Amino acid sequence: MIVPKRPLACALAISCAALAPAAAQQAPPSAPRVHTEDIDTFWAAYDSAVATTDSAEQVRIIQSRYIDRGSPGVRAFMAARDYTAEGWVNSIRRYPRFWTSIRPNTLRVKTGAPGLEAYIDRLRTLYPALRPADIYFTVGELRSAGTTLDSAVLIGVELATGDPETDISEFPARQQAFMARYFGTRPIRNLIPLNVHEYVHTQQRGIGNSVLARAIREGSADWITELVTGEKLALPYMTYGHENEAVLKARFAEEMFTPLIGRWFYNQVSDDPRHVADLGYYMGYAISRAYYERAPDKARAIREMIEMDFDDEAAAEAFLRSSRFLPEPIDRAALLARYEARRPYVTRVLPLIQRGPIDPATTELRIEFSEPMSTSTGTGFGPGGREQFPVTARPGWSADMRAYTYQVKLEPGRTYSFVLEGSPTGGFRAPNGYPLREHLVEFTTAPARP
Repeated sequence: MIVPKRPLACALAISCAALAPAAAQQAPPSAPRVHTEDIDTFWAAYDSAVATTDSAEQVRIIQSRYIDRGSPGVRAFMAARDYTAEGWVNSIRRYPRFWTSIRPNTLRVKTGAPGLEAYIDRLRTLYPALRPADIYFTVGELRSAGTTLDSAVLIGVELATGDPETDISEFPARQQAFMARYFGTRPIRNLIPLNVHEYVHTQQRGIGNSVLARAIREGSADWITELVTGEKLALPYMTYGHENEAVLKARFAEEMFTPLIGRWFYNQVSDDPRHVADLGYYMGYAISRAYYERAPDKARAIREMIEMDFDDEAAAEAFLRSSRFLPEPIDRAALLARYEARRPYVTRVLPLIQRGPIDPATTELRIEFSEPMSTSTGTGFGPGGREQFPVTARPGWSADMRAYTYQVKLEPGRTYSFVLEGSPTGGFRAPNGYPLREHLVEFTTAPARP
């Protein structure tokens, strides 16, 4: 996720004279194993797949010639991102010009990847307890430039090697906008910091379920990567964050204890041409930098960033307080109360406004909300489970997005229930990402008339 200001030849081949001695040393037993063989395996399968128009045969080819012949990294990426042979074929068929244009860039990775070991050696100097991890350069389904699974660093070269010349004309408009912004940063130049960032993640525990914990997890990896590479960061969120830190601090303080991950991370797709994604990375970076700069023992500070349990919210809060990045007092309870007050809620369910049983001839329930909502919905079973679930169809939203209609099938003298679910990543939520307060719909129908 870090973008060093380094020419491609130096960044990939590590031909700078200062790095030559480190690169030439014999690799220690814990040195990373860098795998690029999946790139050639993919393109061989791709050439066979595009030679036929039969989609079922294409799926068979990708399965047998890429997935089955691929490294453990291919299967790890599939597990981490739910990739399938059908998904690869769908992408190949929908975006042929993209795949043709990105191919040469992906092949360039093979000549530069071995230079990563010098940087992992630097990371090991900063953190001697570094555990070994394998680095896999694979071809994915256009959903991740880099991630990790257990002790594996997984790089999706079809995204990680893009540049402004890559043909993205076949993609939907919103995805084009994201890809144009991302490829405009020439991520092919940033493979070393991307790998160091992800390598740090292989050493960390937990993912962080609050904005604060996730920010420290991602931002500490950014800060440690900067210490390793010696380069200032040049990603859009870093530039914007530095220039707008005061405003971002105030907003972050309001939401840092909440689960509103999508407002701060992984939010690249937007209709706003001025949109800057992943500002949570900057906030975590700034917190980690402040913590490090205040720490009298720098080695211990790095160790604490790597060894923190990011699922421990108290540990994340203690780290923030020690950094003094935000002014005290920090009132967690008051901030969470304000978050709850801002969440949308159900104002009424028609025709359930009267007390007592409703007419079993009712065929629709209309849910009305406190404010306009996004298109996302979530409906779960109530206390009675499937037996009490009345919904048969979902006509959907009103024009003003303040009401949602369910079709139901009811019988006399029965109890029915279901839950309107809300979460920052799914279910009912407002356009700003605030999730609906969970609402139980429960009612009984009048008995059959004699």
